[in-house]
Amino acid sequence: MEIVGSNATVSANGGGGGGRVVEDGILSINCSNGLMLPCWTPLVDVSVFEKICRGSVYFFALVYLFIGVSIISDRFMAAIEVITSQEKEVAVRKSNGDRQIVVVRVWNETVANLTLMALGSSAPEILLSVIEIWAKDFEAGDLGPGTIVGSAAYNLFVIIALCVSVIPNGEVRKIKHLRVFFVTATWSVFAYVWLYLILAVISPNVVEIWESVLTFLFFPATVLTAYAADRRMYKYVRKDYRMNARGVIVQAEALEMGNTDHLMGYDDVHEEIKQEYIVTLKQLRGQHPSCDLESLERMAHELLLNRGPKSRAFYRIQATRKLMGSGDLLKRISERAQSDLSEVKAELRRESGVAEFVPSGCRVYFEPATYTVLESCGRFDVRVARSGDLDAPLAVEYCTEDGTATAGSDYVAAKGTLHFGPGDKEKRLTLEVIDDDVFEADEHFYVRLKGSQPANSLGSPTLATVVILDDDHGGVFKFAQRDYELVESVGTYELAVQRCSGARGRVIIPYWTQDGTAKNGKEYEQTEGHLIFENNESEKSIFITIIKEDSYEKDVLFYVELGEPQMSGASLAAAAERKKPEDRTEAERIAILGKPRLGDITKAQLRVRESREFKNTVDKLVQRANASLLIGTNSWKEQFVEALTVSASDDSEEKAPNCFDYFLHVVTLFWKLVFACVPPTGMFKGYLCFVVSILCIGVVTAIIGDVASHFGATLGIKDSVTAILFVALGTSIPDTFASKVAAIQDKYADASVGNVTGSNAVNVFLGIGVAWSIAAFYHAAHGRPFKVDPGNLAFSVTIFCTMAVITICVLFIRRARVVGGELGGPTCLKYLTSAFLFSLWVIYLLLSTLEVYKVIKGF
Repeated sequence: MEIVGSNATVSANGGGGGGRVVEDGILSINCSNGLMLPCWTPLVDVSVFEKICRGSVYFFALVYLFIGVSIISDRFMAAIEVITSQEKEVAVRKSNGDRQIVVVRVWNETVANLTLMALGSSAPEILLSVIEIWAKDFEAGDLGPGTIVGSAAYNLFVIIALCVSVIPNGEVRKIKHLRVFFVTATWSVFAYVWLYLILAVISPNVVEIWESVLTFLFFPATVLTAYAADRRMYKYVRKDYRMNARGVIVQAEALEMGNTDHLMGYDDVHEEIKQEYIVTLKQLRGQHPSCDLESLERMAHELLLNRGPKSRAFYRIQATRKLMGSGDLLKRISERAQSDLSEVKAELRRESGVAEFVPSGCRVYFEPATYTVLESCGRFDVRVARSGDLDAPLAVEYCTEDGTATAGSDYVAAKGTLHFGPGDKEKRLTLEVIDDDVFEADEHFYVRLKGSQPANSLGSPTLATVVILDDDHGGVFKFAQRDYELVESVGTYELAVQRCSGARGRVIIPYWTQDGTAKNGKEYEQTEGHLIFENNESEKSIFITIIKEDSYEKDVLFYVELGEPQMSGASLAAAAERKKPEDRTEAERIAILGKPRLGDITKAQLRVRESREFKNTVDKLVQRANASLLIGTNSWKEQFVEALTVSASDDSEEKAPNCFDYFLHVVTLFWKLVFACVPPTGMFKGYLCFVVSILCIGVVTAIIGDVASHFGATLGIKDSVTAILFVALGTSIPDTFASKVAAIQDKYADASVGNVTGSNAVNVFLGIGVAWSIAAFYHAAHGRPFKVDPGNLAFSVTIFCTMAVITICVLFIRRARVVGGELGGPTCLKYLTSAFLFSLWVIYLLLSTLEVYKVIKGF
């Protein structure tokens, strides 16, 4: 294109990238129309002030477009998270030979991070490179490749520098999957070395078809080698399944040949996750001793969601939403924890065949359902409670029924109606027991609730049992049952000793504990002593201390035994026993029959374990301990409500949005509403959202390319400098905040540092590999070579590769004992490392810019 002014001529270079020609005092702009946006005319007779004004408009438009591409990338990453979270059922065999059906992740975590996750975080850079080729009639440009290299430099130097410094003092983070990091780091350096080779060595100034195609094929090679490193596939392998650090079973590989359905490594990894849950639950129990188990389970699950590792998508979306005034994803965790626990409890009830009871209206029932009274007590009260709607009056009929006790001889029959007035929560009915001097076993009778008015108001239980203890003799002493099961977290267990068939006199019962598989001092504290039953006392308790261990699978037992009862003081039975049977009187024979003695259960077995419901709850909650499931939407309504809602960016749930939150919301409202039209992730398993989102990213990226090119042309900044200074920085801001949060919250450095190298490699292999393959095939079809000027790009790549090797070496050195991890460490050393890495980025920018403007000599 040629632009002719009255006193000046300016030739456009076809690629934006600008410059200016001054002739006869008239300033002109070297610019060409973009794919989406034409140049801002006029291009001649433009004053310096007008250029600055136009440049400012372009700059703020660029910033606003970066906000838009970040928001649509939010949707894109949510779709990717839904896709990579897909599950399937497989049959596995436990170590004991039992087979069970488990739910496993379809996507391997490493493969997901290097494919869809990397594409999601780097989509603008990759699409910019592809779109630029199309916009320039399949000729090479500077903006796309420059953005990819500039973004790689920013990610490697600035993001890692930030992550090193934000770790709290005295803490370190190290990469857990070092093999995967080593492979991706190698590929990330090789990717840019390969760029230099094909530009300046193998076929200078020309990119051949095989070179561009091979560049693209390095992408699946990167994924396969990283996957092999993750699974340690160094020899023949077999399919297997494991549970990852987020509590999700994923496909794995085992090293030896064998059955393909065995669950290798499941127990060890799963045990580690469950141990963390159990320890958290025990800590909460100590902090909140008055809370019930369900509340503690909810709090433990909430903490597990907060502390647990998050996916790359989670951190990216969380950073974007906090920056855009959409609130913090972690605020949803409390709601999610309660929802998960309710669902798990309901599922366990369904599995056990217990129907869920949802109270509605008014219910009337006995509370408690069992009463134990002495034969000599006379009158006593039975409590009938009411719950639900207390505003209306209610009447309920009751009557007594014989059991082993007979009305008229053991108790007085009763029948009548209880009337509840508005607001009455309980009523009491009075029954009477008949006392006699005949020695007899314990007896019982029943009280039943019958018809109610209004109808259908009876709740459970409607039958109360009344046990009558004979108090004419010493009694029989025993445990209620032979076997007891208790959870190790009970602390002090109260073991009841019952006195039946009599309650007269003061009786002493010795007791002691005995080891079984549970050992004194390890699982429980040994105890022995005497229980003293006073006259008419029917039950006493032995208190046993259970020692808490941080163990999930516990199944040990010990015993508690009762000794022979001893009457306190002189008694007729004791005197009668010293006589011969034929010399005993009738009263003495009755006294011997009624003396205290042991019953049939005098030795109780106590099994210490976690309850089946508790273990099942832990298992199911661990499976759900994945905060990544918090992202995603199920309806357009939900998306528009979310788009219109202002949330506080602060982590506190109680804090209201501040002025800055409202400002961010207003600024981003247009983009939020536009991209709320993208299909929800709940439709078609996220694939529809994936496709529509990437199309939207492509459109916004095309506009970004045009605006960036016009911005540089207006201010005389070349495309290659615009790419590394502005575009690369703008597209990487969300990743910066995401990596910062991941570095602080995660126990390991993989999410913050390990993913940087993988993304840098994928950017080259996809962004440049795809774009240059399309151009190479296009030019070959027209019988000409695809020419690429290696000058600026080759120099920039060389500088980056040199500094990348230095950076990776620094990270490996930091793993030594002096620091112990890639991130954090001693205060002085971590800030020194950050300053060094940041200086590498500044040097890279400076050298690349000076080379573009021919201040220093390049290639």
